[in-house]
Amino acid sequence: MESYRRTLRQQVNTDILRPSKWLSAYEDLVTTNVNTVNQIESALRSLTYIIPGRFRESEIPSECVHSGVQLLSIYHDTLVSRVISQLPSTIPRPMPSPHARYTKYWTTKSPLYRKLALILQIIQHTELLWEMSARRRGEKVRWRVIVMIEFAKAICRLLLLRLTNSRPLVSPPLPEREQDPREAEAERESAAVGGSWNGMDTPPIEELSSSTTSSSSSAEMSWTMPRTGLTLPSLPDANEISNYLISKVLTADDVKAPAALLHRVSGRGQFAEILYILRPVIYALAMQRWSQNKRSWSPWLIGFGLEYGSRQLAKRDLAERAAGGLRGLTGLERDELRKRGWAMGWWLLRGAFYENFTRSWIGGLADKFKGKPLLDIAGGLLEDYEYLWDNYYFSTASL
Repeated sequence: MESYRRTLRQQVNTDILRPSKWLSAYEDLVTTNVNTVNQIESALRSLTYIIPGRFRESEIPSECVHSGVQLLSIYHDTLVSRVISQLPSTIPRPMPSPHARYTKYWTTKSPLYRKLALILQIIQHTELLWEMSARRRGEKVRWRVIVMIEFAKAICRLLLLRLTNSRPLVSPPLPEREQDPREAEAERESAAVGGSWNGMDTPPIEELSSSTTSSSSSAEMSWTMPRTGLTLPSLPDANEISNYLISKVLTADDVKAPAALLHRVSGRGQFAEILYILRPVIYALAMQRWSQNKRSWSPWLIGFGLEYGSRQLAKRDLAERAAGGLRGLTGLERDELRKRGWAMGWWLLRGAFYENFTRSWIGGLADKFKGKPLLDIAGGLLEDYEYLWDNYYFSTASL
């Protein structure tokens, strides 16, 4: 008996000291509690939004937490995707979005695409942290690091453009986290168990009485059988049935091959995409050149002009090459154009435009919010983030 206990104790100690056991247990925990993991990640991201400015030198700890959560999310995405891909085909899966179909196609087809997209995501999630660390060694080192990071991202994007046979880039380049179909199935089963009578089994009278008293409208539409006294539930709403059927209708994008969700670009369209990719590098070099004069309009005009020009060239090329013009674009192409359009709003917080206009406007707005309920919190957040916009290039980066 004593020898058995000694052997068991040694086995337990060996398992505890083995990192693979910890990693396996952690992966099981993540894959079996996807919703909980999503909530924890969202809470940690929200925490990083309110930390800046709350205490001295809080930007680096805040950005460390934010970068760590983002990198951990990429790892969690990989775990969830691996588990879902191993599920039996009998489990129904929701219809994937065009972005998920497109990015999953390329990550599966090309291992190099996946590696480059992963490197690009890691750089984007840690670029502000690298800038904060470099700033402590002086402005010259900081701008060198910024230019190197933008150059590395541009190289990754140019290679992705090459691997996808000259198709425009999508953001993000990796598939977003999938929904676990097992959880959706469990929710449907729990709703069916706790819902109305299914027409086959005789429900308890207590459940019927509680369900009929919960809503006056449903009680009015129900019917009580005279002999048994049981109540039949009302019929489902016709609008709900129509919406369900419409959601199952396949669109043109649903039947297209994943690679056909984005048109290939050539000539002017390819030049516009390359210009869009190189814009951050050129803008960073211009900011480095005029770093002594933050109010200089030259870097801002160069960067904004390149992005706006590339957008107009791309739209003109799509209007001429795509069947039906801009109205004939796929849903993924429209979504990407919309994202790039909204991203241009960050130019209000960059360079000379921010120094000459936006900064004073934000300061005045924060002053007006002071002393007012709820608005005072928003004003405090504006003041906290004003420090980041004043001192860090990547705090307003959109590409």
